[in-house]
This record gives sequence, C-alpha cells and structure tokens, in this order.
Amino acid sequence: MAAAAMLARRHPVQPALPLPLLLLLAVAPTVRARVTALIVFGDSTVDAGNNNAIPTVVRSNFPPYGRDFPGATGRFSNGRVATDFYSEALGLGRDFVPAYLDPDYGIQDFAIGVCFASAGSGLDVATSRVFRVIPLWKQVDMFREYKARLAAHLGAAEAHAVVAGAVYAVSIGTNDFIENYYALTTTRFLEFTVPEYTEYLVGLARAFLAELYGLGARRIGFTGLAAMGCLPLERARARALGTSGGCDERYNAAARAFNAALAGMVAELGGELPGAEIRVAEVYDFFEGVVRDPARHGFARADVGCCGTGTYETGYTCGAWAAAPGGTCPDADRYVFWDAVHPTERASRLVAEHLINTTFGRFE
Repeated sequence: MAAAAMLARRHPVQPALPLPLLLLLAVAPTVRARVTALIVFGDSTVDAGNNNAIPTVVRSNFPPYGRDFPGATGRFSNGRVATDFYSEALGLGRDFVPAYLDPDYGIQDFAIGVCFASAGSGLDVATSRVFRVIPLWKQVDMFREYKARLAAHLGAAEAHAVVAGAVYAVSIGTNDFIENYYALTTTRFLEFTVPEYTEYLVGLARAFLAELYGLGARRIGFTGLAAMGCLPLERARARALGTSGGCDERYNAAARAFNAALAGMVAELGGELPGAEIRVAEVYDFFEGVVRDPARHGFARADVGCCGTGTYETGYTCGAWAAAPGGTCPDADRYVFWDAVHPTERASRLVAEHLINTTFGRFE
C-alpha cells in the first residue's frame, strides 16, 4: 500500500480543530530554528507502538486503548501522547510520530519523525529485562540503523542535515523506580540505597546523552520525572498498605531527587559538548499541580483512571474491561489518567503545551 494511502487510512483528516489544539498551535512561533524531525526515545509515556513487534506482555494494541484517536496503535492512552503534539507544534506537518517497528511506515515517513521508545523500558538495563522490552541501548542501535537507512534514502548530506536539525525528546526513568527498585523485581534494592541508585541512573543518562551527541544529536530535551507517587496505581498501593490516603510521598521524593541530579548533570555535560543544546524538560511541578487540583484544569478526577476501577488496570488488565458495561468512563477528557498509570490524551495535550512553551519549542 502506498505510504500516502496508508497514512490517510491510519490517520484520517479531522474536520475541525478543537480550541485546546488551536492554542497549542498558537505557540509554534516560539520555535526559533527550523526543526527537521522529531526523534523520540523512552518508555510507555512516549511509545507509539514499538512493543507491538516484540514478545512482551507490556502492550496496548487493543481496545479500549486508542478509542479517541486512530484506534489501538500501541500508545498507552485513549488517543495521542505528548510527543505526537510536539510533532504538530514544531511544524513538521504531522500530528503524530510513528513507531520505528510499525510495518505500516517506512523511511520516507520516518524522515520527519520517528519513535524508538518501548513501554516498560528504563535507564537501567535491568528494568527492561523485567518485562522483556527494548532497552535503551537497543533503542540507540535502532537509531544507528535509522541513520544508515536515512542516508540511503536522502543521500549522506541531507541525512546529516536531518539528524543535526532534529529535536530529540527523551522520556524515561519512572520504570526504574516503580517497576524495578521499589517493586523489588531485581536486586537493585539490595545493591543501592535510593540516593545511590539515583546517582547510578543519572550516570546512565549522562552516558546516553553523550552517545546521542556522538551520533549527531544536538538539540535534546530530557523530560524529568513526574510526581509518580500520585499515579492511581501508587495511590492504591499506599492505601492497601495503610500508609497513605493520597499520593505516596516516598515515590515523589525519589522523583524530585532524580530531577535535581539530572539538572546538575545536564548543565555540566552541556558545557563539555561543543554545539550541544541539552535541556531538562521540567514537568514535575506542572503535573503535580494538575493532579492535586484537577478542577482548576477542567478535570473531574485525578485519583483514579478512566479504565475499569481505575486503580490497578493497565495494559491487558485494562483491555479486559473493553466490552464490559461501563468498562471505561464515557468522557476521558474529564480524567487526568486513562488507566492506572498513563495520562489521558487531554492531560498529555496540557503537558505538551507546557513543555513546548518551556523546552521543546525553545531550541535555537
């Protein structure tokens, strides 16, 4: 099937743009230099469907995921994720970023944007082994392959220009804590204290960023951790343990400490790499504000997700509610979270607006 026809089938033209999207597009003038592509690394917060192609239980390519956008693409949302909105706001002419392992797309599609992220992945390779997903080092290997394919498609000079002019979005690190360290699924909790593990993760982030730079990346935004103790799943766990009636502050403290260490590392590394513009996309305070005062942002619920009971469902457990009466809430826009871990499309849109204004739209 021709690429244009495939894109039209998967992503039909919408008849009108909703007001929030018009507001998002209105911030496009903050983009100060031409962006050639958006290249994405990370976990389920930005995975566009790469896990569909690997043998893992961490998937979302089935209803009710995707019910409000193009169908169940493998995004952990009722619709799009934040990086899809970045693509639109950066003027790339497309309102989504395709997954590199999606067979419906080819190098001509990836030339303006591509996602290498894998749900369940982390900075720590041990995290990716928990559910057998694509580790960060493999995502970098996929990027190397992409560069070779891009050079064959566009020619070496133009491919180099695309890589150098791209914006790189990185969103990873939450799983290292909630699926690995605190979940006791590996031996990391025996090997490190929380501060030591944070230092270890930030060291891995530094090595990753330096490697990306060596491969031609210059404009990189690394999204800090959100208030992961306020995820519905973590709230439910805290209630079950009788330790909290709200957000789990142990998790939130770990997120804040990681973000502080990440900011320090990025400031130092950026000064060592000529021509590099590496930024931390700071999301903690903004998203915590949404979660703690959802009504102020037009939401009705932030304590549970839209899917099922909203307290533990994600992936296949959310899918089990697809055909059940009342299996998902009728209006996901009234919920901050779609399932027990991942935000709704509307919440992702708000995050994208914030980060375009503060980070991804401000690269020189």
